[in-house]
This record gives sequence, structure tokens and C-alpha cells, in this order.
Amino acid sequence: MSTDTVEIESRPPRRKPESLSKLRRAARKLFVERGYHATRPQDIAREAGLGHGTFYLHYPDKRACFLAFVEEARTELDEFVRTRLKPDQGLEEVIAGTLHAIYDYMESHPGVLGAAMTDEAVIDAEGAQAVPLLARWGADWANIVRVATKNDSYDAEIIGQAIVGAIHQAASGGQRLGRSPDAVVKNLTRFLVRALKP
Repeated sequence: MSTDTVEIESRPPRRKPESLSKLRRAARKLFVERGYHATRPQDIAREAGLGHGTFYLHYPDKRACFLAFVEEARTELDEFVRTRLKPDQGLEEVIAGTLHAIYDYMESHPGVLGAAMTDEAVIDAEGAQAVPLLARWGADWANIVRVATKNDSYDAEIIGQAIVGAIHQAASGGQRLGRSPDAVVKNLTRFLVRALKP
């Protein structure tokens, strides 16, 4: 066995999964703290303690990195909500449980949803259009409406988008007006349940 062979065999394996994990954590931190525009790929690599070129081993550009962050936040929130809901709940319980879970997520992950909901026009100027996070949540709410109401007298897709708009506006309005999350959830749940009953 030659010395060259021994050196090659004793090298540690490449740590791509570890570097990707570091980049994800760094990107999340910077997108939340600085926003999309003020975060550069080299900033993410530096925050992760990696070389600038390592960023491009995992992402073709900042937009792809941001969309990965958005998808991670969406998956994380979906799981957060799912673990707090029980099977066979009625419409009111599903709505209230989901809204409480969203508030709990926002409290335990400050700034993540705000950053993830960056206007898609901001990032789509740089590439092919992505499905906005709010639109995807609207589709999720459409499924909730279909299952919980079993009412086909209206278009669940439109209603799902309307619910997301109401949640988004009620959350920001409630905060601006000094209302507690419980008060917002209670009022919004009552309103939505009444609106969705046939």
C-alpha cells in the first residue's frame, strides 16, 4: 500500500450535510434579522462560519436559499399546528386550535413568519415565480374548510384565501390595537364559524 493511498483513505469524509445545516441556520437568522434584501450570500456563509463558495455548493443563488427557508418555516408551522389538533374536531375547535397554534409558533419562533411572508414580488423579480406562502396557506385552509364543513355551496379555494387574509390582517391589527392573542383568536373564530355555517 502506498503512502498516497493511506493519506486518501484517512481523510475525513466531506461534510456537506453539516455545512448545509449551518447555512440553513445562518440564513434563517439573517433573513429574520435583516430581511431578504439586506442579506447577501456571503453574509450567510460568514455567519455559518463557512467559505463563500460553500454557499454555492448548496444553493444556486440567494433566492433559492430564501425559498428553502420559507419552505422550512411552512413545514415547521404545519407540524406545530398538526400536533395541537385532535382528529374529529368540529369547525370551531379546528379554527381556534389552529389560530392558537399559529400564535404559539410566532411566540416561540420570533420573526420567522414575518420574514417568510416577504412579498413574493420582491423575490420573483430575480427568477421564476414561486407560489407565495400565503397562497399555500390559503390552499391548506381550503382543505380544512372542505373537511370541517362538508359544505359545497361555495368555492373552498376562495374561502381558504379569504381566511388567510383575515388571519393576517387580524393578527397585525390586533397587535396594533393592543389586543391579546386570546382576544383575537376568540373574535376571529366566532366570526369565521358564523360565516362558514350553511
